Amino acid sequence: MNTCYLCDRHDAQVRVLELPLRDYGGRIGFDGIVSTIKAYEDNSLVRDAVAEPGNGRVLVIDGGGSLGRSMLGDLLAAKALENGWAGVVVFGAIRDSAAIGAMALGVKALGTCPRKTDKLGQGLRDVPVRFGGLVIRPGEWLCADADGVVLADGVLG
Repeated sequence: MNTCYLCDRHDAQVRVLELPLRDYGGRIGFDGIVSTIKAYEDNSLVRDAVAEPGNGRVLVIDGGGSLGRSMLGDLLAAKALENGWAGVVVFGAIRDSAAIGAMALGVKALGTCPRKTDKLGQGLRDVPVRFGGLVIRPGEWLCADADGVVLADGVLG
């Protein structure tokens, strides 16, 4: 599936994320049902989420757009891949980008930062998040590729 095709064929049903996200994972195209995390410079909930079976889902992390701390690194990305997550979209920063680039996991983020986050257990899980001109809800379907990210209420073909 590709995002251009989805926009051409299902324009009224898809919403496009309006952010200049960069591809960092070794898998550029990915899709799945959304699970969300809202946390600022604390990736405790990310660690919890990727430790669970992903079942092909996409983890969407609202890190508040911060580039001051990384919400995902190579260890958490490896755990996400091992547990069957299709990809991770981060409104914020990641680290260990070279190692993540060698993994067959979709990862999109605003940028990189070598600094790790605090681990205070703060944040919210599976709540609507708002960034890139959209409200993204758990249970929606997300499709991402080199051209962008689109969301829909259900899987489109």
